[in-house]
Amino acid sequence: MICIDFFSKRFLIPIIVSALLNGSSHAATKNIENVCQVFLDNPRWLWAASEAQQRWQVPISLMMAVIFQESHFVKDAEPPRKKLFNLIPWVRPTTAEGYPQATDDTWHLYCKNRKRVSASRNSFSDAVDFIGWYISYAHGKLRIAKTDAYAGYLAYHEGIQGYATKSFNHKFWLKHVARNVQQRAMRYHQQLAQCQPRLPVRPWWY
Repeated sequence: MICIDFFSKRFLIPIIVSALLNGSSHAATKNIENVCQVFLDNPRWLWAASEAQQRWQVPISLMMAVIFQESHFVKDAEPPRKKLFNLIPWVRPTTAEGYPQATDDTWHLYCKNRKRVSASRNSFSDAVDFIGWYISYAHGKLRIAKTDAYAGYLAYHEGIQGYATKSFNHKFWLKHVARNVQQRAMRYHQQLAQCQPRLPVRPWWY
């Protein structure tokens, strides 16, 4: 089964048009350093993250830290295009896209495992569920603790096979990024512990 990302620009906008349009995308919140403010600005994100936490037993703080690192909460984020002759915008280096910056292959694997055909990387609820699924998947394949943000991010970035072969050992920059994700997950956890009573409660009809 192939998951078609209906909201992907890859399907909605012709390549030639997207190359001509240079509008910028922004996160749906102003203060992404504080996860409490993120959820106060976007209550549905809180409810989606809570559902993903219950489903996969992965901390909200870890999933949100990964999204921060990957897209800074910009729903249609994509890797910068390469430049032809150092001037003309050309193809992108990977198929990574959306909140989780998931590649096509990994996204299709998620859709197959979850039996979904219309999930979108531009949907926050789908993206946070994907991250929870992937961390849980890495736990099953590599025995990485679901609370281990450092190792979890390395596996997220390098893939199951890459982590198993320790492809990150010679990527000191990646280890630094993983450490940043770990530290952010800790900060997000502390922030959530303080603001939990102030966060909007999910209505019964949601």
